[in-house]
Amino acid sequence: MKLTENRHLKLWMVVICAVIFWTIGAGYSRDLSASSEETYKGLKTFSDVLDIIEKNYVDEVDTKELIQKAIQGMVHSLDPHSSFMPPEAFEDLKIDTKGKFGGIGIVISMPKGILTVISPIENTPAYKAGIKTGDIIIKIDGESTKDMMLWESVKRMRGPKGEKVVITVFRKGTPEPIEFNLVRDIIPVESVKSIVLKPGYGYIRITNFQNNTTKDVAKVLKDFESDNHRIKGLILDLRDNPGGLLDQAVTVSDLFLKDGIIVTIKGRLGKHTKNYRAHNDDTDRNYSIVVLVSGGSASASEIVAGALQDHGRALILGTTTFGKGSVQTVESLRDGYGLKYTIARYYTPNGRSIQALGIKPDIVVKQRFLEEDEEDKPEDIYFKEKDLKNHLDAEPDKGKQKKKKSENNDSVKEKKHEIQSRHGVLNLETLKMDNQVMRALDILVGYDILNGGKAQKDESNIDG
Repeated sequence: MKLTENRHLKLWMVVICAVIFWTIGAGYSRDLSASSEETYKGLKTFSDVLDIIEKNYVDEVDTKELIQKAIQGMVHSLDPHSSFMPPEAFEDLKIDTKGKFGGIGIVISMPKGILTVISPIENTPAYKAGIKTGDIIIKIDGESTKDMMLWESVKRMRGPKGEKVVITVFRKGTPEPIEFNLVRDIIPVESVKSIVLKPGYGYIRITNFQNNTTKDVAKVLKDFESDNHRIKGLILDLRDNPGGLLDQAVTVSDLFLKDGIIVTIKGRLGKHTKNYRAHNDDTDRNYSIVVLVSGGSASASEIVAGALQDHGRALILGTTTFGKGSVQTVESLRDGYGLKYTIARYYTPNGRSIQALGIKPDIVVKQRFLEEDEEDKPEDIYFKEKDLKNHLDAEPDKGKQKKKKSENNDSVKEKKHEIQSRHGVLNLETLKMDNQVMRALDILVGYDILNGGKAQKDESNIDG
């Protein structure tokens, strides 16, 4: 009896330490042991369950692993963007914002739980070896990717420059799996690409917002605005941009605005409520701008689109954006763990909530794929924030109402999440076949002509 009591006490202390571990590590200082009767009862139940499982489960269990998974479940139940990250996943998150890493150079995702290549990155080992968009990665160094987490597969493919990795893929139309023997290299992640579409009209594509994004955009603008180009119109492509760093979204917006609010974040705590404002740097950018967006444009890209739209600085063209209007912060915990959790919601300069609503374009133009007739194109091929389980409501007071069951059912799963890769080669011929880019260019040229600009009226369109 004494042994059982000691064992139970030990488990109870493990639970208490685990809870204190993540709360104090995340920067809280409140006393949980006496915060509420319900909290105490909940922790006691958790301790009882842990004790029963450790004693009676068919296989021996790892108590530490069970507690970690319990914390993951607790945090993830808050909303889709909050997570408790093991050291490997936390390190990958930090790497993704730095702009380079050691690896093979592919963008991957897991639609329907299948590890799939979204795009090889230009001039990387994967690109040079012939890995293609749509390839399904079935093995990494001989180990099956079935049931492998996305972060785990990323970790296995990344590594120091010069080290080898073997990737086995299944490719549609190929009877046998294809094996690629690759040598890792330093992979620079270009978040900004640009090209001159025709004299006076520039195109900038931002694939995500990382540490150097604003600096790179400013460099491109300086070139576009030089005597060599004398820019008259700009297309800013934010399609399928999943977001990134808040400060970079604010500073990119600031490049095009003279004054006023760029974005407001509102949280439950006063310290999580803030207005971000534009600053006048005396740079004249009076040319017209069209911003391209899609259902894959989320978070930071929605901040930029919303700010330029509300200030009348740009025309937004495309389809309604993803609707991720929540702010996450990341806290470092002991032993390399990380906690990402939501602290606020985004609001555009006019006070519109982005959350689960997205940015609606001024002109709706659907992406046209070569193999489809435009009339047969489904209206919305993207999963949106509103389709995610446990998504936040647009306004906090709505959260007090009973939430409807998630639309994460068979009908939602049947939606296609087709993505035209924004990570491949940027060239003029490809852009000529992009109906949204061509529509944006026509708008810019037409606006310049109507306003008595220097565009030559007899100048033919880029696509003939």
